[in-house]
Amino acid sequence: MNGAESLVRTLVHGGVDVCFANPGTSEMHFVAALDRVEGMRCVLGLFEGVVTGAADGYFRMKRTPASTLLHLGPGLANGLANLHNAKKANSGIVNIVGQHATYHIDYNAPLTSDIEGLARPMSSWVRTSPDARSVARDGAAAIAAAKSSPPQIATLILPADTAWNEADGIADVPADQQRPSYSPHAVEAAARVLRSGEPTLLLLSGNALTERGLAMAARIAGKTGCKVMGQTYNPRMARGRGRTSIERIPYVVEAALPVLKDFRHIVLVEAMDPVAFFAYPDKPSLLKPEGCEAHRMTDAGDNSEGALEALAGALGAKASDAQPQTLVDIAKPTGTLTLASIAQAIAVAIPENAIVIDESITSGRGFFPPTAAAAPHDWLQNMGGSIGFSPPVAVGAAVACPDRKVICLVGDGSAMYTLQALWTQARENLDVTTVVFANRKYQILRGEFDGVGAGLPGKRAEDMLTLDRPDLDWVSLAKGMGVPGRAVSTADELNAALEAGVRGGGPSLIEVRM
Repeated sequence: MNGAESLVRTLVHGGVDVCFANPGTSEMHFVAALDRVEGMRCVLGLFEGVVTGAADGYFRMKRTPASTLLHLGPGLANGLANLHNAKKANSGIVNIVGQHATYHIDYNAPLTSDIEGLARPMSSWVRTSPDARSVARDGAAAIAAAKSSPPQIATLILPADTAWNEADGIADVPADQQRPSYSPHAVEAAARVLRSGEPTLLLLSGNALTERGLAMAARIAGKTGCKVMGQTYNPRMARGRGRTSIERIPYVVEAALPVLKDFRHIVLVEAMDPVAFFAYPDKPSLLKPEGCEAHRMTDAGDNSEGALEALAGALGAKASDAQPQTLVDIAKPTGTLTLASIAQAIAVAIPENAIVIDESITSGRGFFPPTAAAAPHDWLQNMGGSIGFSPPVAVGAAVACPDRKVICLVGDGSAMYTLQALWTQARENLDVTTVVFANRKYQILRGEFDGVGAGLPGKRAEDMLTLDRPDLDWVSLAKGMGVPGRAVSTADELNAALEAGVRGGGPSLIEVRM
């Protein structure tokens, strides 16, 4: 058994049985081992940003890490943007990155680079295996890091000779040191704040946004009169009929400030203290009002469901305290395509137990109210702000949950970053319907241009914010990747396209011409 095979067997033995890959020469012995060892599903991505984004989506839905296979420093560098998004979402990933043979590195061949230096900003655990007999043990440590609380991105660098030389065998993954818990003292401190009667916001993110966590939050709100909200962006949120619907802090500073202005306390349940996405001239970075005190109840990796249940118990909040919610009626829209009619069409189309990947950015800011009344589903968002997130995450979510429909909502500018994800969806016959909002511009940047006070864009500035001359033809682009597509320009056409996409069993694309 060589080092590569010992690593693959250790990964499978440790419960890491999916590898999203874009290999090169240095990884060929690892590829050969993947061919020999049963139990590992290999999914090829044509760009490393697809590979790393897919691993993020897989973890968010499966709650167990996948592995990636990346080629040397440049391959890792190509995947860093979506590793940034994954790190912000606390997703566990095991990256396997090839390296030149140990004796070859000193010759400074063209692809030689500081791989550890590239890996560290987006990885919480980084190690280079020094020899073949260390590989399995290092792989087991990487798995343990990826599965820790909070989960981590672990990057194991595999020199080519450690892959082809003789190894000892497989290694056991160390047992979890402890199960996620929470601080009873923090729960009691939160209870004291909520008993005070002062205006309080219960701000949720992460594992607090499960169906059970939201139900506990609703009991607490009904008992104490506090407000419950989510962060602007969240890794995963349970939504739809029968589940507690909450608002999120608005993205735009001018909209967020009045929402938060009356609170004297914010209880943070995995959430961050509310902060503006960017700095703007003459606008605050912190969105909470002056004098408002933040109280952290749980952090990432804590048992937030259990903490909310304990908080409800401390307050005497029961299921009967939760206030009934009035949801917006949803019906198929007709006529002109507007942001409101698009949201309505999506809300009607979401099937039960669907997974919605949301990178609609500007177009999707109004999607939350109507989709609260859709069939029960999970909603995933971009935590790191690096665009090109949603098509790869849709790949990973569909691999993790083959029995669930995945709907990917993405702007045309974002989708061009990781267009290659469509090819992987076609090759793997993944049940993903991608909805591209083709407004022919980086609409988010047009708004930011105004937001930072840069004035009116001139011809050269406008050219850097628009996607025309030529227009992108998404139906043709999808066809070139093996995915059937159709363009729509009315609400009725969108209804029909969504219905067909949801009904179908493989990948499809809808170009919404705004």
